[in-house]
Amino acid sequence: MKPVLVERENVANAIDKYYPGGHESVDEILDKFQHDLSATNDSMSREIIEMEHLKEMSNDTPIKSFVNLILLQAIIVKASDIHFEVFENEFRVRYRIDGVLREKVPVPVLFANGIISRIKVMANMDIAERRLPQDGRIFLTIRGHSVDVRISTLPTNHGESVVMRILDKSSVSLDLTRLGMMPDDLRTVKQLMHKPNGIILVTGPTGSGKTTTLYACLNHINVTGLKIITTEDPVEYDIDGIMQIQINPEIDVTFSNCLRSILRQDPDIILIGEIRDLETLEIAVQASLTGHLVLSTLHTNDAPSTITRLINMGLKPYLITAALVAIISQRLVKKICPDCKEEYTPGDDILHEIGLLDHDLQDRHFYTGKGCSSCNRTGYNGRMSILEIMSVNEEICSHIIKQSSTETLREIARNNGMQTLSESGLNAVYNGLTTLEEVARETSIN
Repeated sequence: MKPVLVERENVANAIDKYYPGGHESVDEILDKFQHDLSATNDSMSREIIEMEHLKEMSNDTPIKSFVNLILLQAIIVKASDIHFEVFENEFRVRYRIDGVLREKVPVPVLFANGIISRIKVMANMDIAERRLPQDGRIFLTIRGHSVDVRISTLPTNHGESVVMRILDKSSVSLDLTRLGMMPDDLRTVKQLMHKPNGIILVTGPTGSGKTTTLYACLNHINVTGLKIITTEDPVEYDIDGIMQIQINPEIDVTFSNCLRSILRQDPDIILIGEIRDLETLEIAVQASLTGHLVLSTLHTNDAPSTITRLINMGLKPYLITAALVAIISQRLVKKICPDCKEEYTPGDDILHEIGLLDHDLQDRHFYTGKGCSSCNRTGYNGRMSILEIMSVNEEICSHIIKQSSTETLREIARNNGMQTLSESGLNAVYNGLTTLEEVARETSIN
């Protein structure tokens, strides 16, 4: 985060320029909604609305102002997603901030169709089609920087659910040193990125920061002496000096087909957005065995279980041992707000949940955030990565060939120095960076 000094007038002018009506509060806009709606409410119902009226509603000034204000506020508070959810008697708007959904403002359900239609108009989607899921995209320019908004609609029994994914390049650091990794983990990741060949996998659930970590890794090794090519679905952030390819299955531009073409482009490093099938996995292995460093992601819970997943996908164990260099399993935990951080004594419930005993607490200090204006009274500000890094050495390889259990692989990896996600999380707690509650929420610590 780069602090800047800006005059109040300049901020107001920018809001006026890019978001007309942005000074209005949500309550003021809702009052306008209520006034505008009352004139037509008798002739319409939420279930059946004439298409022409829907188009008029989507272009109505209060609706435009509301959608613009919701977008602007989401960008200001660094929300990753905005959820618009329609229920029988409720229209809910929620922001995902630091991985947690927070309801922002209750909106009368009668406004749902107009707001959703406005979003679909902005994203060049078909407002007449409400029976099928749709995807769209909005490009915004705010104070000289670009914001990419991905739109997904999904029909439900009470109307369309809309999720807006906000990709604000200015709010995401692609500097490997600023992702909040612990020093030992950062050192190990940097060493892995300088391997001449092999496969390095970053694993974790959706929203665990895998893509951001890989982007930061590429940014770290992006020098003029290397050719780096990525194949992604979608391309989330543009990186100067790196060739990035957008997957498009409709015209047969798939991960596997892209990889075959990429190998003819003389690359040094290849990033595959996600390994989804055996064909892509086998081509990635062949690429790594012919002198390329291959980076990719996989959805698994931890590093050792990734080996089992690869075997279950159909990859021969001897190919895993020949190609795989390391597995990085990752989670994101919320950081304690530095402006309201204070020492506290954890309750017995959380200590029991985590399994910490009296001797574990000796000479330990625990911290929490009491809540302040800087963190919107949450006690947290931003997120950091906790990692589980399993290097594939000879002992691990011998057990992969034997197809040993995940538990056996985990035990051997720990004996060789691997720190589990839970241990990495507790290390962050002991360093005063996050809370026990966050680590328990994000890891299967028991």
